[in-house]
Amino acid sequence: MWLLNKSKQKTGSRRQIQIKEVKDGVILLPNNQYRAVLETSSINFELKSEAEQDVIIDSFQNFLNSLSFPAQILVRVREIDIDQYIEQILVKKDKEKEEAYKTQIQNYAEFIRNLVSGNKILARHFYFVIAFVPDDKKQDFDLTREQIRNREDIVVKGLEKIGMKVKSLDSLQVLQLFYNFYNPNQSKSQPLKEIKYYA
Repeated sequence: MWLLNKSKQKTGSRRQIQIKEVKDGVILLPNNQYRAVLETSSINFELKSEAEQDVIIDSFQNFLNSLSFPAQILVRVREIDIDQYIEQILVKKDKEKEEAYKTQIQNYAEFIRNLVSGNKILARHFYFVIAFVPDDKKQDFDLTREQIRNREDIVVKGLEKIGMKVKSLDSLQVLQLFYNFYNPNQSKSQPLKEIKYYA
């Protein structure tokens, strides 16, 4: 039961996750470890026929068995911010010139608000995390990144065979992912933005 007890020591989220840097979409961790994150789509498994389900299960099993490196599957369930969605709809209403369209947009916004009142709408996001630890601790980052990209290609091809869409997260998207994990309320009012440096 000790796993369920809260720690009495207060530690910052930055210290807990121990990310040294995010560079070219690659997470640099202590002890010369690296991670890359791929975002994947889902498959509506229940709508497939029994034969299609068997093929998907076999293909996914073969894909996992073919991996020669450690990986992690992450499923993130989040409540959708409907208020922000409705605000975006109403902004479009203000830009619309035709009264009939304005009325339709207003009615749609009210319909959505009434539909979700008292109910939480959840969104699921799926991620595939690739781990990499180079044999040589002094290995050049460019070579490390290339080896990680090779692993990403293997994962992308394997998941696309099953019918999933896969995309590699860039540095800002990786930072946003962790920012949303550890600061869900703050991320709504203060989203991360890319800073461009000019020489």
